[in-house]
Amino acid sequence: MISPNQFCGRTRREFLWQTGGGFAGAALAGMMGDSVAGAAEVAPTRFTNPMAAKASMKPAKAKAVIFLFMYGGPSQVETFDYKPALYPLDGKTITVKTFGRGGHKNEGRVVGPKWKFKQYGQCGKYVSDLFPNVGTCVDDIGFVHSMYAESPIHGSAMLMMNAGRVLSGYPCLGSWVTYGLGSVNENMPGFVVMLDKTGGPISGPKNWASGFMPAAYQGVVVRADKTPIHDLALPPGMTRDQQRDILDRLKEKNEAHLQSRADNSELMARIASYELAYKMQQHAPEAVDFTKESKETLEMYGIEGPTKARTADFGRKCLLARRLVERGVRFIQIYSGGAHNDDNWDAHTDMVANHGKHAGNTDLPIAGLLKDLKRSGLLDSTIVVWTGEFGRQPTAEYASGTGRDHNAYGFTSWLAGGGIKAGVSVGETDELGGTAVVDRCHVKNIHATILNQMGLDPNKLAYFYGGLDQKLVGVEGADPIKQLV
Repeated sequence: MISPNQFCGRTRREFLWQTGGGFAGAALAGMMGDSVAGAAEVAPTRFTNPMAAKASMKPAKAKAVIFLFMYGGPSQVETFDYKPALYPLDGKTITVKTFGRGGHKNEGRVVGPKWKFKQYGQCGKYVSDLFPNVGTCVDDIGFVHSMYAESPIHGSAMLMMNAGRVLSGYPCLGSWVTYGLGSVNENMPGFVVMLDKTGGPISGPKNWASGFMPAAYQGVVVRADKTPIHDLALPPGMTRDQQRDILDRLKEKNEAHLQSRADNSELMARIASYELAYKMQQHAPEAVDFTKESKETLEMYGIEGPTKARTADFGRKCLLARRLVERGVRFIQIYSGGAHNDDNWDAHTDMVANHGKHAGNTDLPIAGLLKDLKRSGLLDSTIVVWTGEFGRQPTAEYASGTGRDHNAYGFTSWLAGGGIKAGVSVGETDELGGTAVVDRCHVKNIHATILNQMGLDPNKLAYFYGGLDQKLVGVEGADPIKQLV
């Protein structure tokens, strides 16, 4: 296996590879503020390095990923995992093993689902009344009802869903995708992150970090408003020609400094990131300019229309995601849910108030995104992922109330587009919806499925670090979910 550290960037292609195509994020933070974490590269070919080229075993089904992260842990039995046996048990204390924030328990008071389910589409998929608009898209979705993970604690579970580990310091999924495939737009980052309006999730930038990879592969935090990236505009009184002169001089000095440090990816990334920032000053504002979008499109996403007071914010993010995919951005992650419990899906006390709020904010925009991608033909080459970091228990956490504790034993995720088999449901939880029992799928199987659809073999895509060929799916490997691919 070739080590990335063996390449010193002496040729243009090697330089592009080591710096993530020359546009890196640690340095972007220096120019544009701490909110910017990183950026990916322009790739003259589909691959940016020899290792990634070898890792691709077949033509890609997908070119881009839009990852919708429902931070806080949405309840599977309130959303997409229909469990009729739960309704008559509401309020009854039963024997059941659970493990959540409150530790291991052997019994609990059942909380019956607070919404009804009905069938949608030709596949007849049962979907909760929380998601009537997404329900109309089920024939384009592959549901995985047998998800499981190691941790029922937010911080470590978030890292697991994003980077395949419960510990920090590892590259996230978006980093692996851009490392393996690069970007097709030299004017925009290859990996973009959009946060909830109430703030970022627990652990913040660790969730979109590049870990032991060069800083180039970190995510860039972008906002779906008139100022997509803070501190990107020209300083007062400076022209673009003047800025160009300054950047050219800075590049000259940095490259001279690099001569004795040819294997320093951080320095190489810093040099190239200024060029990306310069180009983004012109192109990033255009990407968030929705003035040419039709009224029909704006209403489809909930940006306009009767629900806009609650759906416009997430709708703008979803519409921007489509526009970024059109402009060659490889990986976009959108968070629903901020740092505080009232602002995310973490329903410990009142399921109705919590999930009613967050599903109401996201249902129409998500359905709009799927329908818009489909009508434009982009859904064929774009994977849309919906998930939380875990699910919730069938029983209450407290003596009173309708809330549920965290549950990593069984939960639901879904994927659409990018060659994913649609209108299917994979796996099952038990009759209470709490534990995956049929065709169990680990978080790493979701990661493997996404890489597979992007044309990358998840068990061969590697980065040499710490004496090991590190992989997103771990040195032990993981297979794609066969029922979806």
